[in-house]
Amino acid sequence: MTSSCDRLDAALTRIDDAAGEGARACLTVYRDQALAAAQAADARVEAGISLGPLDGAIVTIKDLFDVAGEVTRAGSKVLADEGKPATSDAPIVQRLRAAGAVIIAKTNMSEFAFTGIGVNPHFGTPGNPADRARVPGGSSSGAAVAVADGMCDIGIGTDTGGSVRIPAALCGVTGFKPSRQRVPTTGAFPLSGTLDSIGPLARNIADCAKADAVMAGEAAWTLDAAPLAGLRIGVAQGLPLETLDDTVGKRFPQALDRLEKAGARLSNEVLPLLDEVMQVLSRTSILVAEAYAIHRDRLARRAADIDPVIVRRTERGRDISSADYIDTLQARAALIRAMDARLADLDVLAMPTTPIVAPRLDEVAEPKAFLARNALILRNTTIVNFLDCCAVSLPLPREGGLPVGLMLIARNGQDRRLLRIAAAVERLLA
Repeated sequence: MTSSCDRLDAALTRIDDAAGEGARACLTVYRDQALAAAQAADARVEAGISLGPLDGAIVTIKDLFDVAGEVTRAGSKVLADEGKPATSDAPIVQRLRAAGAVIIAKTNMSEFAFTGIGVNPHFGTPGNPADRARVPGGSSSGAAVAVADGMCDIGIGTDTGGSVRIPAALCGVTGFKPSRQRVPTTGAFPLSGTLDSIGPLARNIADCAKADAVMAGEAAWTLDAAPLAGLRIGVAQGLPLETLDDTVGKRFPQALDRLEKAGARLSNEVLPLLDEVMQVLSRTSILVAEAYAIHRDRLARRAADIDPVIVRRTERGRDISSADYIDTLQARAALIRAMDARLADLDVLAMPTTPIVAPRLDEVAEPKAFLARNALILRNTTIVNFLDCCAVSLPLPREGGLPVGLMLIARNGQDRRLLRIAAAVERLLA
């Protein structure tokens, strides 16, 4: 195994490559601090000491996490102008440092974490590693590109409606959205306090599991792959399989076929409650209501300095009444209970992470087209956050084409079980 310093040097070389995406993927690079952390990790190895499985790992953090002494930008020039320096590191940053992680950079993101496309007009948009003319997915765009391009071992993102899983799927890496209560969100600039969660992106599920345990404040554990034989996999029917593009429409059933041949017990699951979720969301969005509450003053003062798409989406919250917001919270609670009961007889529910591959940048240049693609890309992943589940996106075999993600969903609190299942599926599809 190469030393932490050697891996840091390789990561910095990728970030500094003028022909690469480092300048757009990594907004702040911690060269001196990272070198000191890597040297300390290597010294511990020499002394036979380990702080755990993340000791010496090269890690990036999304631009919305507090780092002591720095303004937290959340991909926004308005926040960069007006923000006050954080007085302390976010709890997850503290936990990563205590575990020996080498934090190399803060990564780019959709402004305020509010689109699934991953475009940022202020700091640039990192090109998708599979095709630089395509979007990376968002909102944790820089995290996915940094992982895929070898700028880090693990990228830490946030997921409110799919912001870890979407860029993971579109960039061909792995992304894990834990149960919401699992990782503290204190010190992460909020989008929706009700829905925000924090999760890792990596090139394999084992690294995701290591980072998740550290951020959750749990002891390290062994990720043993679950047996595939007899595994109960429900395949969500209806809405999650609508409007699949040709690539997703081909790769998803191929993956299901391989799972069935490996002994998994697949069942087609008709889930009317997913349609109920979309009906509730079409009336009132918890996310939009809470985002407007966070940004209404900022919109009144500085709307001209904010991404127009973000302004348009956020201002919809002005028309959401408190009564409608409360009704939606109550409807959500009932649907969460119904989904938990519905999943009781399944190990995981499967669906494509996104129904389409990454769009080209020119396909989302016009606002109307942007919003249409954004809604489509977010459709499947948003269901998971609304229903308070945990989920993982695994890359499917590429066959020389664009990346496609397989999403596996489990009940709230079943995170470790889901990770074990994901490890088995990853091994099968590798």
